[in-house]
Amino acid sequence: MLQFIKDLPDHVVGIRAIGEVDKEDYQKVLIPRMEELAERQGKINYLLVLETDVTNFSALAWWQDFRLGLKHFSQWKKVAIVTDQKGVQWITDTASHFIPGESRGYALSELDEAIKWVSEDEEHLEHADISVNDLKAQNAQRSSNKNQGPAGENL
Repeated sequence: MLQFIKDLPDHVVGIRAIGEVDKEDYQKVLIPRMEELAERQGKINYLLVLETDVTNFSALAWWQDFRLGLKHFSQWKKVAIVTDQKGVQWITDTASHFIPGESRGYALSELDEAIKWVSEDEEHLEHADISVNDLKAQNAQRSSNKNQGPAGENL
């Protein structure tokens, strides 16, 4: 089942996946919201909280996902996938090399961080001020992921 996540900024579509996911979930929940956002904003910021195994997506659900991705290929701005499935996190991080925009994988325990990242609007942050503490925190975050493999293991 797909559930729309309320209370996100207007430029973000948030979806929670639990249990079995089928074609109708895409058609009733995800696709209408993606279409509306793409029409209104021109770019897509997407948060997926994946609380079910990817094997619980039907073949027709995957087909809907593939079609949606291709249809809006040039419009992806940010994609954050939040899951404890390490392989999905790794693929999400790697996808930035193959699709326009950025994509990042997060653990379920990092949901707040994922929401913050996918919600940031760089166009308005371009000339924003930053505190020394925020700058240090951002640099610490970037350096904390160095020397880690796709499953989070130390290299």
